[in-house]
Amino acid sequence: MVPQRKVKIVNFLPAALAFLACAVLLAGAPAARAAAPEILTHPWVVPPPNRQPEAYFTNAKDGDVRESPFVLRFGLAMRGLVPAGKTAGRAGHHHLLVNQGLPLDFKKPLPFTEQYIHFGKGQMEHVVDLPPGTYTFNLLLADQGHIPYFVYGKPIRVTIAKRRMPAPGENVAGAPRVEILQPAPGETLRGPLRVQFHASGFQIAHPDAQVAGTGRFRLTVTPTGKPAEVLDFRGGQTEVWLNPPRGEYQLKLDLVGNDGAGAVLATTAPQRLLVDAAAPLQAGATAPSTAPAAGRPAP
Repeated sequence: MVPQRKVKIVNFLPAALAFLACAVLLAGAPAARAAAPEILTHPWVVPPPNRQPEAYFTNAKDGDVRESPFVLRFGLAMRGLVPAGKTAGRAGHHHLLVNQGLPLDFKKPLPFTEQYIHFGKGQMEHVVDLPPGTYTFNLLLADQGHIPYFVYGKPIRVTIAKRRMPAPGENVAGAPRVEILQPAPGETLRGPLRVQFHASGFQIAHPDAQVAGTGRFRLTVTPTGKPAEVLDFRGGQTEVWLNPPRGEYQLKLDLVGNDGAGAVLATTAPQRLLVDAAAPLQAGATAPSTAPAAGRPAP
């Protein structure tokens, strides 16, 4: 008698369903990245250290003592700017909260009051003109309908010691311009390092929103003796974290119009940057904070 072989029955249904689910997710992933390109695709571009979206002040800190009027500048990590009433990925616009805590309900639009100042055109700064006293400031990003995202920073307390009267015709914010706030010209740093952009007198927007009169940042990074690397921030971003190879670089920032012609609205002079070392990043590792090279003072 020939012995019967035992046949192992395998249920392929769970595996097939899992494969189908993965295929659907992978098919949708490029579209999601294209809709919200918070992180550019480039070998030198890395996520920020905390990997969390954040709105913050670039020229003020907790405990500052100021004389008003003064300019308060806004920074934004892992999100982009777009004017109110427009949708482009997960971009939004800034709101300055004055002596006001975060809203209890993040599903309701923010009010228009002296405590909630809206920057619905894509602005990156505000001239604070308040009487002497101590004030609490915070930033909150919101969508096209002024409904807040969970994108905000730590509140800061600023004391205004004196209020002066600006001279006739004085522009407290200065002439329209773009700037690289960080790093400073000629700095020597270890990577990864943060490059912060700023625009005075201009509005920043995701170009997909097609808002006339707005622009986006474009950073040109030129290694000595090598071709330039051009980073176009089409998501309305206002900063980037870079981890380039060790070497000397020239940085130049442009503000490019979103009208389709690509006209340069404003530019900076090239500035030198020396990267002392690039920190190797492993998959899933968190980028360290910017640190000065050995023997040099912290910026």
